[in-house]
Amino acid sequence: MDELDHFFSLTPDRVLAAVEEGGSETTGLCYALNSLENRVYEVELDDRSRVVVKFYRPGRWSRATILDEHRALIALADSEIAVVAPKPFADGATLHTTAEGIHFTLFPRRGGRAPDDLTADDFEQMGRLIARIHNVTAALGLNARPQLSPATYGSQALATILEKATLAPGVRGRYSDAVNRLVQVATPRFAEASQLPVHADFHRGNVLRTPQGWLVLDFDDMAHGPAVQDFWLILPGRPRDVPHELEALVKGYEQFRQLDRGELGLIEALRALRYVRYAAWIAQRWEDPAFKRAFPDWGTDRYWEAQLADINEQLAIVDR
Repeated sequence: MDELDHFFSLTPDRVLAAVEEGGSETTGLCYALNSLENRVYEVELDDRSRVVVKFYRPGRWSRATILDEHRALIALADSEIAVVAPKPFADGATLHTTAEGIHFTLFPRRGGRAPDDLTADDFEQMGRLIARIHNVTAALGLNARPQLSPATYGSQALATILEKATLAPGVRGRYSDAVNRLVQVATPRFAEASQLPVHADFHRGNVLRTPQGWLVLDFDDMAHGPAVQDFWLILPGRPRDVPHELEALVKGYEQFRQLDRGELGLIEALRALRYVRYAAWIAQRWEDPAFKRAFPDWGTDRYWEAQLADINEQLAIVDR
């Protein structure tokens, strides 16, 4: 069996064995948590505390890339920003590898709830929080994290789709043309924008409300990209439709970090690139049975027509 086969066939016994090989005794309690990209389990230790064990999908990130994520989380926690930093193993390391070659990490269990509605004050708080995160990550030299750009989320994602997915002849050419046009329009605009390590997936499901304040989760997609990538996913609509919420977010951000407001014009291009990247992500993972269950309509003619319509809608906004 290769690493991916072992990843698909992880069982509670194997999870518990990995934790115990890392130096922690367990009670035997282990259950899976929701996660498509990685495999995540909650495990009870012999002192009755709980940890979350994250097994990284083989072939996605290198050891150096994962350790950059850990460096960022530890630095953010040291700066009193509420994140879930990795819990060291008995040897002090934050990353171990199973005998089959699967990287895994322990995290302390933390709770909270995703916010339903956000007030203007909440958005201002979010802006301050994002700025503080960017101040920390920009100073760390996280050179192993990937790039978020029209090349990676556009051209490379399109190549993955064309290689791994089956598009009807009448759709394939139109879809390729639309994505290539998006890349052509977005590339010079990205070249003028600042680049720094951003969270890259800063949506409401990854920002939990706790009695102590906001808790930011899941830095797994952290990448070098424009600062405004961490703005638009938390907004309840397009910038033109939620100007007050966007202004509150920017106001909070500018209290801790300078922002070129012209970069707000990248948001709709970022939205379009995410459509392409998301479709490519599923294409790359289609051999995983969990993805077939989660996305039963993926790859159908209807799916690709809807994707094409979404990208063309974005192009009409971006290409002005």
